[in-house]
Amino acid sequence: MEEFSLYFAEGWKHIADLNGYDHILFVMALCAVYLVKDWKKVLVLVTAFTAGHSITLALSVLNVIRVPTALIEFLIPVTIVITALVNIIRRDRSDAGLRINYFLALFFGLIHGMGFSNYLKSMLGTQTNVVKPLLAFNLGLEFGQVLIVLAILLMAQVVVNLTRMARRDWIMFLSAAIFGCAFIMSIERLKELLH
Repeated sequence: MEEFSLYFAEGWKHIADLNGYDHILFVMALCAVYLVKDWKKVLVLVTAFTAGHSITLALSVLNVIRVPTALIEFLIPVTIVITALVNIIRRDRSDAGLRINYFLALFFGLIHGMGFSNYLKSMLGTQTNVVKPLLAFNLGLEFGQVLIVLAILLMAQVVVNLTRMARRDWIMFLSAAIFGCAFIMSIERLKELLH
């Protein structure tokens, strides 16, 4: 049980780590268009992201797939840029118009899972029994992700309802800020990838 607790804690600390804020930015970009009343849609969204990153996290930790770390570290902010840009340019806020978010969460989750796996593999070292640590780490990631989602939804609720900011203005403000941060991160990581 001690091993499970260790990897669970490492999972939620990894996704919530402000020094590695790229995953936080991605979850923020995914949730930027939702309010607390949209919790069912957000649940589907988070499930799609979980499915994506769980698949590649497991495959990468088990050495079934291998992708260069520098490429993954570059692609992660690119996923954030694209998601924020979709939020900015999207005009259709209907359920049908928001369905692309589920695809983005699933597909980009595959990329983020490989990023998570680099961290987990460094923790595992030469350990051969990886099933329990993998499960615990993934559950920890989910716990941290839920905390981030709740914080974003509550922040959106406060801003939109208490300050009377238009929902579209909130989405534009948050998505533009995320886009700017992720764009700079993408450029920096592209330089690292090319060297």
